[in-house]
Amino acid sequence: MSTSTLNISLPESMRQFVEKKIKTDGYGTISEYVRELIRADQRVENSRFETLIAEAYASGETTLLTKDDINEGRRIVKERIEARKLAK
Repeated sequence: MSTSTLNISLPESMRQFVEKKIKTDGYGTISEYVRELIRADQRVENSRFETLIAEAYASGETTLLTKDDINEGRRIVKERIEARKLAK
């Protein structure tokens, strides 16, 4: 797996918190700590997706996707992307 560098700015209090976490929780570096935070967030995201799939399966209702359904999904995704861009 190739890696890339990401620089972030933190208030001093947050940096001190991170450094304490590294010492107390056994992380070797700040990078290891940040990677673990990202992995945890990915697990949460995957869990949400799995929950939605389980709920859909449990509902017993099946329907075929129509072109309108797909277009509606695309519209929603585009709106969310635009909202995130505006929030930055």
